[in-house]
Amino acid sequence: MKYLMLIHQVDAPTPYSPDEWGRLSEDEQKEIYSAYTAINETPGVSPGVQLAPPETATTVRVRDGKTLTTDGPFVEIKEAVGGYFLFEADDLDAAIELASRIPAARLGGAVEVRPIVEW
Repeated sequence: MKYLMLIHQVDAPTPYSPDEWGRLSEDEQKEIYSAYTAINETPGVSPGVQLAPPETATTVRVRDGKTLTTDGPFVEIKEAVGGYFLFEADDLDAAIELASRIPAARLGGAVEVRPIVEW
């Protein structure tokens, strides 16, 4: 089964939040980078990408055949997705174990695990 892991940063410190990130020691920052590197190197993981902050987004809708754009998302910024991974695992338990290793999950964020529907 393939799973999509959506990383919700919520209150987890990132380099995008310089004040919170700066409160971490250099060793803590390096540990976070190392943890993400280890996840990217885990068998079955297809590394995703880190997304730019939600305020940089453009939302696109088509109404009556016309393309409409608006700045930003329509979610609370704290709950916006910050990145993702794809993971091919034997079962949900393996996906949950990997999700628990994502630093955001232990630093105030969350990781949403969703099965991929294959057609």
